[in-house]
Amino acid sequence: MIKRTLFFGNPYHLSTSNRQLEIKNKETGKISHASIEDIGYIVFEHPQITFSQNVIQLLAANNTAVIFCNEKYHPCSMLLHLDTNYVQTERFKAQVNATEPLKKQLWQQTIKAKLNNQAAALEYQGGSGSALRYKSGKVLSGDATNEEAKGARIYWKALLGSSFKRDRYGEGPNSALNYGYAILRAATARALSGSGLLATLGIHHRNKYNSFCLADDIMEPYRPYVDVLVCDMQNQGFNCGELSIAEKSELLSILTIDIKTNEGNSPLMIALSKTSASLVRCFEKKAKKIFYPKLKLQ
Repeated sequence: MIKRTLFFGNPYHLSTSNRQLEIKNKETGKISHASIEDIGYIVFEHPQITFSQNVIQLLAANNTAVIFCNEKYHPCSMLLHLDTNYVQTERFKAQVNATEPLKKQLWQQTIKAKLNNQAAALEYQGGSGSALRYKSGKVLSGDATNEEAKGARIYWKALLGSSFKRDRYGEGPNSALNYGYAILRAATARALSGSGLLATLGIHHRNKYNSFCLADDIMEPYRPYVDVLVCDMQNQGFNCGELSIAEKSELLSILTIDIKTNEGNSPLMIALSKTSASLVRCFEKKAKKIFYPKLKLQ
């Protein structure tokens, strides 16, 4: 089921009424409602947004990803439900007991998928993806030779020009890329949580200060979808350096773009659920391959 994404960029007060979200505009007094069970993601951007505790409780019970923005209006934190799957304990155990060889194999699959999707992104922009596809074929278990980093040096120059430097705090399209990745990260964490996995325990990322290591791992092959969206926005005249509500709304659409798979088209948020479900099967030794979509755009 496709879930709604709500974005709050003005002062609102949120409460509940008959298990519905009641939204009051603080400036106009206008009240509207939304069904909580239909909401997958909420982005709180304005500092004067307030809400009742019951709002958070019901959103958590629905596994809604609640995303908060900082003073620069960029996503900086999120809330997820801690109990989202009826066999969660068993899946936690399988995840914790995953062997290093298994995690290295999963990371190999992840980087191969990322490089191939980056190649497809370049081809969509009229470039050549042959160098990245070649590197994909060289990825070893655990990406021991760091083909991911080698591919990045090729990819960003080919995608956005030789003068572009990918930076979390950089100018230009970096702002749009960072915003899009933050939304993608929240969606990935939500999918993992819904499958009964701990987003904290990664297969490759291990930063002790990072609460979403597994989300950072699993989102890697999906990043090129954000990259393509940002390139399209630039071509359409959007300002990808200083993001207005128009740019942010466009970036939020990443959650519902069509992902082409062998089983047909499905929204990105659904594809993420398939990926997380396949990861569970790998941890439980019921499968050896994690599902990642192949980027196919017209």
